[in-house]
Amino acid sequence: MNMNKLFAAVVLSATLLSSAFAADHYQQIRNATGRIEIAGKTFLIDPMLGKKDAYPGFENTHNSQLRFPLVELPVSIEDTYKGVEGIIVTHTHLDHWDPEAQKKLPKDILIIAQHEDDAKLIRSQGFKNVKVLNGTMQFGDVTVVKTHGAHGTDEMFASSLSEILGEAMGVVFTAKGHKTVYVAGDTLWNADVNKAIVKYKPDVLVLNTGDARNLNFPDAGIIMGTKDVRHAYEMLPQAKIITVHMDAVNHTTVSRADMRAYIKENKIDDRVVVPNDGETVNL
Repeated sequence: MNMNKLFAAVVLSATLLSSAFAADHYQQIRNATGRIEIAGKTFLIDPMLGKKDAYPGFENTHNSQLRFPLVELPVSIEDTYKGVEGIIVTHTHLDHWDPEAQKKLPKDILIIAQHEDDAKLIRSQGFKNVKVLNGTMQFGDVTVVKTHGAHGTDEMFASSLSEILGEAMGVVFTAKGHKTVYVAGDTLWNADVNKAIVKYKPDVLVLNTGDARNLNFPDAGIIMGTKDVRHAYEMLPQAKIITVHMDAVNHTTVSRADMRAYIKENKIDDRVVVPNDGETVNL
């Protein structure tokens, strides 16, 4: 092969690789609801589809007097699930799996649950194609991997709040020739998060960073916050970090404005993205 042909082949390979990456994206819908497309496969995560003010604020939490969602959906309900391979429900708390989702989503669409208890609940709501993500699932070239976390502190789980918090999973998306994406879910930063990062070395992290608070434990959140974003930035010096689960539910204490101010002040805004509802971020 002469040099011209070799150069052309290299350029073509780089272009194809770049095009593959460019096609992969995350669309922020609202709260923790998002669409992720990787290697031509699209998934909807944690659909909360109710209208603005549909539900009373979570009892005994920050700003419980506010009804939620605090804002309307930026797209139609049909557009949230159009063309998806499946819907990943990381857990069945109201702000991740609400009555409107249960009512409006097609009953034959694939629902991926964290364990059999959640799967049983979702089946009882009329869904006919519910599977448990025990370890991994394959969708063409895309592997979906279950990860673990802690939706609160050890002290919270030693209290009556334990039953309310329950379990919540995260997921990792991998595909050869594509960036690895880790959606941590409703968790604090703990050993499970460290293990997932060390094992899968994600190129992109989607973190729930609204720092939601229960009034019985006012000094600790039940999901991540601003400092966890800096931790991720320092732990993964090449990764893109997408921050979500803000400005939609009463009990979050960190807003997008707070997060944007924090990342600017700490000079980490070159790799941290705070998308608006409806915004699409290339992976």
